[in-house]
Amino acid sequence: MIKKNKFISTLSSPFRETEGFSFHGMLKKEIKFISKLSSLFRQTKAFSWLSGCLLLFTIACNNPSTYNQLKITPVDSEEIKLKYERAFASIEKVKPLIKQGDMILRTGNDFTSESLRQLSFTDKTYSHCGIASIENDTIFIYHALGGEWNPDEKLRRDPLELFCNPEENRGIGIFSFKFTGAEINKLDSIVKAWYNKGLMFDMKFDLATNDRMYCAEFVSKAISAATGNQIIFSTSRINKFEFVAVDNLFLNKFCEEKKRIRFQ
Repeated sequence: MIKKNKFISTLSSPFRETEGFSFHGMLKKEIKFISKLSSLFRQTKAFSWLSGCLLLFTIACNNPSTYNQLKITPVDSEEIKLKYERAFASIEKVKPLIKQGDMILRTGNDFTSESLRQLSFTDKTYSHCGIASIENDTIFIYHALGGEWNPDEKLRRDPLELFCNPEENRGIGIFSFKFTGAEINKLDSIVKAWYNKGLMFDMKFDLATNDRMYCAEFVSKAISAATGNQIIFSTSRINKFEFVAVDNLFLNKFCEEKKRIRFQ
């Protein structure tokens, strides 16, 4: 078992309490979420792709010889520790770039994140998104997260370091939109009102409803509402299924890239 430094363990503990961290528990959660996601595409070409990914993942995870051959050496442990330290240092370095209302993206390193990245047709870099809010000098990210990773499925408010946790992510992106001051204030009010209301995650990925939203839908609808539909987002399609992909957000003409970071 790799011994992590106290800072990383403390930071990641609330994330683990929410998502669980045992390998078999994680496997069950991954399969359940992908099964739900796959059901959305049963009449589309995407179904065979998702099913194939799930099959390969299940076979790999049920092959104990793969994991029995893994041996962690002191050198490996030290390198991983240094990687985490470099990642947290890079997060700390970009904090001054983040302003109220910025969009923060991340690249998850789990199977579900890899699958969701494939739903972006142009730029598959990112798997998840949220909106930044600076509160008493602390940066929080509001984001919609579903499945058993977020048991109550309500809109989350996580510190930047937890949202970008390098144990669970390969990198992050910081993007901004051309907001007026009034639009930034309105966006902040909308996001916090939805959070206080307990906006639920939309496991059906249904753009037609507003009582539940998935991650990219939450960001797109909040920004459109805050700007009086001056900023609207294109959607992606798989046959008749219409959705907002993560790349529909940051490839928008009103969106500007501030920084991309890959944890190394």
